[in-house]
Amino acid sequence: MSSKELTGASTIPIILSVLSGGENYGYAIIKQVADFSGGKLDWSEPMLYPVLHRMDKQGLIKAEWRVLKNGRKRKYYSITDEGREALLAKKEEWIDMIKVMTQLWDLKLAGS
Repeated sequence: MSSKELTGASTIPIILSVLSGGENYGYAIIKQVADFSGGKLDWSEPMLYPVLHRMDKQGLIKAEWRVLKNGRKRKYYSITDEGREALLAKKEEWIDMIKVMTQLWDLKLAGS
């Protein structure tokens, strides 16, 4: 998998993980992911919003427009029960993959 493919495969579980901690808006999600990854994941708004829209259509998250004190509107996203179930399933998939990769790397290192 290339870095682009790996990022694509991890985007939904990452977003669901972030939103499992509470609702948030797009830019804040981007900032939180950058902070958690130590800057290794540098997402952009044009990359994020189509994914959020697709996840909303799939029922994994829900979106709600809110008017801020300054009169501007901001869309907030929150995880749904279906999203929480999907997050648990994705977590298990990633844990299984990490176990396999760790075993392969350990075996390779032991055989070197």
